[in-house]
Amino acid sequence: MSDLAALEKLLDAIGPAAVAVSGGVDSTTLGVLAHRRNPGAAAMFHATSPAVPPEATQRVHDMAARERWNLTIVAAGEFGREDYRANPVNRCYFCKTSLYDAIRRATQAQILSGTNTDDLGEYRPGLDAAREHNVRHPYVEAGIGKSALRAIARRLGLDDIAELPAAPCLSSRIETGIRIEADMLASVNAAERFIARLLKPSIVRCRVRAGGVVVELDAASLDALDDARRGRLLAQLKRLFPDARDLGLAPYRAGSAFLVEPRAQTI
Repeated sequence: MSDLAALEKLLDAIGPAAVAVSGGVDSTTLGVLAHRRNPGAAAMFHATSPAVPPEATQRVHDMAARERWNLTIVAAGEFGREDYRANPVNRCYFCKTSLYDAIRRATQAQILSGTNTDDLGEYRPGLDAAREHNVRHPYVEAGIGKSALRAIARRLGLDDIAELPAAPCLSSRIETGIRIEADMLASVNAAERFIARLLKPSIVRCRVRAGGVVVELDAASLDALDDARRGRLLAQLKRLFPDARDLGLAPYRAGSAFLVEPRAQTI
């Protein structure tokens, strides 16, 4: 049985579903497939907050219009929680708790997430919140990882979605223990969008650290950065983060803002 067939069989068995759609490749592909399998029983939920890039929300709206989704926009309200704003190592737990609480208030359908098998090797405390809310992860249940789900997206005709780079929430750029502020996240997003236009990197992360702001790039982009563009990049960072003690560049390292020993997750 193909990955797509296995996923379709699983979604058919689940029945009425509420898909948490962030706007990334994983959840968007899941939402499209769930809706196409059973339009009357699939609803999409997207949370807006300062941690969600506006372009991700726009992508969800565009897909909803294109696929004729039943879409509900929710305010998860995580910014009203001090346990989230304090940015502990398990910040994602409080974020996902707020999200799933908001979805559950709106529906009794089975909540689905776009978590895939590759995610289980990373530190993701949001999976603890998912377990507490009985959220199901169809990709994990079907044994599907990132490359396979991108292939599924292409088979569904979602070529634009299939090629989206990984895009964790903006709060993931803030080093553990630094309080999460909306204006800080807006600056992070503005910096990454500027750098994307300037360099067209395959990966860019603007990290806010206790010692300053560091832009992490894929190795090829970092090696190809000439003095002129480096100067423009650092000047833009200075405008966006005028109080930063230090501004720098570094090779990309996944999850480097989390000051915690990585561990595998279970669901």
